[in-house]
Amino acid sequence: MVRRGLEAHVVGRLITSVEVLHPRAIRRHIAGDIDFAARLAGQTITAARRRGKYLWADLDGDAAMLAHLGMSGQMLIRDGDAPDEKHLRVRLRFADGGPQLRFVDQRTFGGLSIEDTVEVDGTVLPVPVAHIARDPMDPAFDLPATVKALRRKRTEVKRALLDQNLISGIGNIYADEALWRAKLHWARPTEKLPAAKATEVLAHAADVMREALGQGGTSFDALYVNVNGESGYFDRSLAVYGQEGLPCGRCGSPIRREPFMNRSSYSCPRCQRRPHTR
Repeated sequence: MVRRGLEAHVVGRLITSVEVLHPRAIRRHIAGDIDFAARLAGQTITAARRRGKYLWADLDGDAAMLAHLGMSGQMLIRDGDAPDEKHLRVRLRFADGGPQLRFVDQRTFGGLSIEDTVEVDGTVLPVPVAHIARDPMDPAFDLPATVKALRRKRTEVKRALLDQNLISGIGNIYADEALWRAKLHWARPTEKLPAAKATEVLAHAADVMREALGQGGTSFDALYVNVNGESGYFDRSLAVYGQEGLPCGRCGSPIRREPFMNRSSYSCPRCQRRPHTR
């Protein structure tokens, strides 16, 4: 959602100036705000890309502006005369005098940095992203290889789906939705998962992600928006996540919520039976 917005609004544009309004927004850029602004000024954004929870803009040369949105970060396209947002942290202006790119972050858990790039398996990535696996929507995603790697792990299937070294981009919400579609409990051991079932759950994960993208993403509050400040609507299509106590759309059983890695996991007690303890 955000990557598409950046691709549409900033790719091909020349950056003329950068204003850093809060130091925490660039804390990952060790050289500081002056260096951050100087390295961006005069650069043209050549592409907008994403892997896992990272988003980046390719720049002229061997560098990229890397963004992690954290819990509340927003990349917004705003006209130059639009009032500053309350939590505006970084502003980029362009040579064409058109809309600005603004990084807004209420909780300041996100941030921007300029990173060198490296080629990994034929893809140029910012160095901090080089270890992150491809996501299911990547044209070069290797489904058979990922199935084999998943089944070699000795862990719970949901933990595997959230392992960024194995597969990226799924996240807690979409993992629950994919597991519901595959009729798998999140604690199912990966080493006991048939190859066909592992393939099925990964295919469902890809489907869920595509459907969410088609509806503008999943927005549970005003902080989750696209570059125009608009919320996504996929939360209205969720089968299990956040649906505790509501009837399962398949069998009617009340959806349950269970603790999972300091978060919550939602499932149907009838359709997704908990596996026996190892």
